Parts: sequence; structure tokens; C-alpha cells
Amino acid sequence: MCGLAIATAIACGSKGTPPAHPIPTGHGSGSGSAAAATGSGSGAAVDGTVPDIGCLTSTCVYYAATATYYTCLAGGNGTCFHIGSTCAPADACMFDPATAAYQQCTRVVEGRCATWGVACAPATRCMFDPKDGLHRTCAQVTGGTCARYGALCSP
Repeated sequence: MCGLAIATAIACGSKGTPPAHPIPTGHGSGSGSAAAATGSGSGAAVDGTVPDIGCLTSTCVYYAATATYYTCLAGGNGTCFHIGSTCAPADACMFDPATAAYQQCTRVVEGRCATWGVACAPATRCMFDPKDGLHRTCAQVTGGTCARYGALCSP
């Protein structure tokens, strides 16, 4: 399973979804040989290939415990529960814990903003709520802050 994850990660890169990979067939001797996939729930397509599951896309999310942005590898329900390396959002609109508002960052250093600019709002409107530490869809953005939060969103 790990080999498939690595192959998918390499195949995905920046080119989108990987091609379907054939499932080894036949019967070899000794341990570790692969047999043809049969039966329900095998995950194999009728033509003997693994179905294309697409590539995961990570996001860059604010982590309040360290006031740093990290790559979110898995998240949902308003939080990221598996983080990777430090990052900066593509639009450089970052949460400033000192002002509790989103501002343009003109200089990012290891996931933190070193120089703040004007107020902004993330394009997705999925914003960090400092009251509960979760990310919510903002129904009303006002000067880099959210005046009215909505449902939880996936950061």
C-alpha cells in the first residue's frame, strides 16, 4: 500500500491525476507474488487496472498554537489534523494574531509574516475564528475580519 501512495505522489506532482496502473496477474511461487484481483470489493476495474483516484491537493493553513502557516495534508470540520512543512498562502492573505485580522503579507519567513500590509480576505472565505480556533466560512467580511461566521469549512 505504501508503494502505491509513493507512486501516486510521484505521478501527481504538478501534472494532475496519475494514469491508471495495471494490477499484476498470474500466480508466482513463493511469498509476495500477486494474484489477479477477483471478487467484490477488490478495487480493480473490469479491465484489470486500478481505478484513477486522482491527486490530493493540500492547502496552506494557519495553526494557532505556533502562529505559523503549515501545509495541511488532511483536514475537515474546521481544522487540519495532519500538517506538513511551513508554507505561505498563494494569495499571501494571512491571519495576524496580534490584530485578529487577515492582512496581506509582504514578507513571509518560514510560515510566519515578517511584514504586514493592508487588510484582505482569503478567496475561499474559509477563515480562522479566534474565538474557537476553528475555520469557518465567512458570510460577511469587514476589513480583514469576519463579522458573521457560517458553517465549518475545510482549511
